[in-house]
Amino acid sequence: MSLLITILWVFWIFSLAGWVVHFVPRTIKNRKAVNPGFITLPFLPSYGLGAVACYLLLSRINNLFMAFFASMILLTVSKYLVSMLFERAFGFKWHDPSKKFLNLNGYVSAWEPPVYGVAALLAKLYLFKPISDYVLSVPSWVALLIGAVLTGLIISDFIISVFIVLHLRKNLKQMKNISALLDDNNSDKSDEELLALYEKKMIQSKRFRRRLVNAFPDMESVNYEKQLADMKVRFDIIRERNDEVYSNKIENPKDRPFAYGLSFTKLFWLFFIGSIFGTILETIWAYFTLGQFEMRVGMVWGPFIPVYGGGAVAITLCLYKLHKLGDLVIYLASAVIGATFEYFCSYFLETCFGIISWDYSNTPFNIDGRTNLTFALIWGLLGLTWLRYIYPTFSRLIEKIPKKIGNYVTVALVIFMIINSIMSIAAVYRMRQRVNNKPAENAFTQWIDNTFDDDYMNFLFPHMATPEEWQEALSK
Repeated sequence: MSLLITILWVFWIFSLAGWVVHFVPRTIKNRKAVNPGFITLPFLPSYGLGAVACYLLLSRINNLFMAFFASMILLTVSKYLVSMLFERAFGFKWHDPSKKFLNLNGYVSAWEPPVYGVAALLAKLYLFKPISDYVLSVPSWVALLIGAVLTGLIISDFIISVFIVLHLRKNLKQMKNISALLDDNNSDKSDEELLALYEKKMIQSKRFRRRLVNAFPDMESVNYEKQLADMKVRFDIIRERNDEVYSNKIENPKDRPFAYGLSFTKLFWLFFIGSIFGTILETIWAYFTLGQFEMRVGMVWGPFIPVYGGGAVAITLCLYKLHKLGDLVIYLASAVIGATFEYFCSYFLETCFGIISWDYSNTPFNIDGRTNLTFALIWGLLGLTWLRYIYPTFSRLIEKIPKKIGNYVTVALVIFMIINSIMSIAAVYRMRQRVNNKPAENAFTQWIDNTFDDDYMNFLFPHMATPEEWQEALSK
């Protein structure tokens, strides 16, 4: 089991390290954040797989000279085969060294093998053992959970990316055929009909274009250069349209739509939507990490987790006027804002109500068990996605609501959420009192006990406990 856990950690750590090694120079060179990988997440699985192969191989080789050459050959051959298979399967190159001096069929350049050998040797001497020792020092279930979740996310992202590229290649091929018909003028259809069909294919690929430009900005098409360029132009149009949401100003109040700008009404709807979105994310997360369905809500009525809704509002307020900054800055700022907000919510719940709904004390790089680096990185990804795509889309949809209907619905939802919050606080307070054997003192508290009994509360909040109960659980 310890070997499996170590392999999982070596895989995701070196996948992340490889991504950083390529991300930093490309971002500096392009003066904007550039994802160097095939997948959307900040990982290069090829580096992780190479590191795992070297870890298993070099653990049996003590001679440093032999270790250098063995790893150099292993990694060079792997790079060549992976690059060749990727191009043959998808018709794309995400990295092309063909213009560099002494390259092998445009897949591997002459300087790469010695770099691979040195890197593997340094990993053997200074990295593999500390990683293994750290993994063994962490509770095995925690180390396994983190390694399995991160590896599962990488594999899932890779599978999704494969299907997206296959679908994309099909659409690009159809677009190329249409372009050929336009050039030959030998089609039964008019140029206007062919152009409309070409446009339709680009519109159908909207979500694939977005994923393509985000995940593969440096990838080169072997056969579809023109079509790929057209799709990137259309993606830039989408981003510009989203940016208009932040800068659009309507001077005449009568012409302003419902929930115009960054008003209280808009922020409330963002809180409401974010709270529902958080419940969906937490439920999916619980299913994949625990292997079972588990209720994840933050209120007694409805699918709401206010931490996510509040996080969406906080990120929007803090970054609304900074939308023109690069993706890297937005990502890092969202990570800090989200982690800070999560820390504050945990502190508030424990201080005011004496309960803890989450505790990350046994996870790496945590701050007082209230937040940790892993979830900060997730907050960063959520914040970037929210600011670039989700907020502009929902902002336009919210503003399309008729003013009169929107105002009535908003008032009703605000009243409902206030009552929901009061009932949630009362139910949690009475739950803690029942633990201490304090009976209901009046009709209202009796109604609370009957409506929100222990079984109901444990179903809604399965991880809620007092600090003492958390400490007792952690010590076992």
